[in-house]
Amino acid sequence: MATDPDLQPYLAPAAFVDSGAPNVADFARHAAGSAHDALTRAVRLYYAVRDDIIYTPYCDFTDPDTFRASACLARGSGFCVGKASLLTAVARAAGIPARIGFADVRNHLCTPKLRALMGTDTFVYHGYTDLYLDGRWVKATPAFNRELCEKFGVKALEFDGHADSLFQPFDVEGRRHMEYLRDRGARVDVPVAEIMAAFAEHYPGLTARRAAAPPTQFGKEAEELRGQS
Repeated sequence: MATDPDLQPYLAPAAFVDSGAPNVADFARHAAGSAHDALTRAVRLYYAVRDDIIYTPYCDFTDPDTFRASACLARGSGFCVGKASLLTAVARAAGIPARIGFADVRNHLCTPKLRALMGTDTFVYHGYTDLYLDGRWVKATPAFNRELCEKFGVKALEFDGHADSLFQPFDVEGRRHMEYLRDRGARVDVPVAEIMAAFAEHYPGLTARRAAAPPTQFGKEAEELRGQS
């Protein structure tokens, strides 16, 4: 457990990074297993959140629980911010200082249906997690589960606890994938009101949708998109 007082806020439960929630604590304990060192615990937690929680962009972005770690875990699905919030929370529950970071990105492999709803392929406030390991902050991006990556034809992001884990610029077929446009920095907790306002401004069609699709819908769209290429 870290003793540096500057790191204490990144170990404490927060409103949305609710690391004290019983289901979050149980998940962290089960996923970390018997690992005694922080780096091994962090890697195990990363893969558990990445693959056990289905990624979906079709969420109710007017509901604060969409951004809450314990609610994302209870649903078994979430979008990038919900999953990053969960990884941040389970890391704290496992004694690893963690914070949630945000960046604006352009997803060149965005599905036509999602692009039509959003009116763009640029995503503001894309979420990732910053983990404090071996005396420095390391970025981890648990958003896309392995199954979804296979459907899109992109490599699932790996994480070893040493290097930043960020989306690749190209997929396995050489198509442009993810482009980082702006890093918005890291926070102790998810700035939900700020993100809701930004989403309402940039994506009125998506925010009005209120999760009308099942969590597996985006995976089906990925398969259709790859089949057309």
